Amino acid sequence: MERCVGYMLCASERVRPIDYQFPPQLYHWFVRPRWLTKKYIHDTITSLFAMDRQAVLDFGCGTGAKCAMASPDYYVGFDPDERRTQFAGKLNPGYAFHPLTSYELPLDDRSIDYVWIIAVLHHIPTELISAYMNEFHRILKPGGRIIVIEPYLSEHTPVCNRFMKWFDRGRYIRAEPEYLRLFTDHRFACEIHKKFRKLYLYNELFFSARLP
Repeated sequence: MERCVGYMLCASERVRPIDYQFPPQLYHWFVRPRWLTKKYIHDTITSLFAMDRQAVLDFGCGTGAKCAMASPDYYVGFDPDERRTQFAGKLNPGYAFHPLTSYELPLDDRSIDYVWIIAVLHHIPTELISAYMNEFHRILKPGGRIIVIEPYLSEHTPVCNRFMKWFDRGRYIRAEPEYLRLFTDHRFACEIHKKFRKLYLYNELFFSARLP
């Protein structure tokens, strides 16, 4: 996969900042400690998907806590917070991290095997997510997948729902059908792999999306 070395930015297409702007160090230590990331993200994903020599886009990479699942030569991470991408580069030498500043991704057509979207969608309103869907279509190889893990609302767990809405900085925690609709409305076919509870209070939905 070619490394991203820069791209043109149209002012009218500038990405809006999203609402999770913890300082990078605090975010990395508090939200993405190594043991928690391995247990609930790395182990969950790699139990079903092999990442060896697979080209990966880490969409909303944060401080790069997930990058160890992929080889440095096959990984690129984007995040709208440039402070986080700079911090991620210091923590993970050899991996490529870039600020996300445009709705057009600077990646070649059909160049990506997997797009990771982990704990990102619940920070972004639907209309902004829709702006990226054509890009995901464009960059995914035939048979490529989008891998998603997000907190979700369930009618069976009102206490968890209330806690997530109170504690989480994400303003757009959705129910399962709403997450799936983000993709099916853009011609992706979705497959639910697992639902689990993180730290007893977070309902997590693990699914993938691909072109039929």
